[in-house]
Amino acid sequence: MQHLVRAPDGLQQPPVLRGFEHIRRYWDRANHTFAAKILPGEFYVTRSDEAVITALGSCVSACIRDRVSGIGGMNHFMLPEVAGGASDDAVCTSTAARYGSFAMEQLINEIIKAGGRRENLEVKLAGGGRVIANMTADIGGKNIRFAEEYLHNEGLEISGSCLGGTSPRRVVYFPATGKVRVKKLGGQAVANEERVYQDRISHQKIEGDVELF
Repeated sequence: MQHLVRAPDGLQQPPVLRGFEHIRRYWDRANHTFAAKILPGEFYVTRSDEAVITALGSCVSACIRDRVSGIGGMNHFMLPEVAGGASDDAVCTSTAARYGSFAMEQLINEIIKAGGRRENLEVKLAGGGRVIANMTADIGGKNIRFAEEYLHNEGLEISGSCLGGTSPRRVVYFPATGKVRVKKLGGQAVANEERVYQDRISHQKIEGDVELF
């Protein structure tokens, strides 16, 4: 459990954009900045100079910002398992892909809503590790392939990535500058959290289509 740390005197937490009041925000002493921590299924967008932090195993995070204004944010998503054991090649055309599309479109839409411009978007990807033991399907690989295919289809270039492997990782993203810090993690805490998340999303209704601005 992470203990709350008081910010240095004179520093005030940046204002939060409407709709993100539920996201946990705190002073991150290691990075000397205010930060927002997102969990599986969440995303966060900011106009301010603050970090967005998450821990990834099989999940993927897209770090997206307007490179001119610095408005940007991060999501944290995983495709639900496809009913009937669909093949890896089928996953990006299945209803599961709609879930990933919703996660990506939410992030992009909110960045544009906050003042970002689509033609200025810079994208970096992280995650997609094979970290869930005894899982025959490569969930991380599916998430990576979906994200890459989605961005290609939307005409958005990936400017940097830290994908795959077998270790969970902690990702710290600074939308104001575009900098991403990645640290490999040990233990099974992230994998266990994602196993619970995978089970939950596999039994819930997948959101409908969302149109990009």
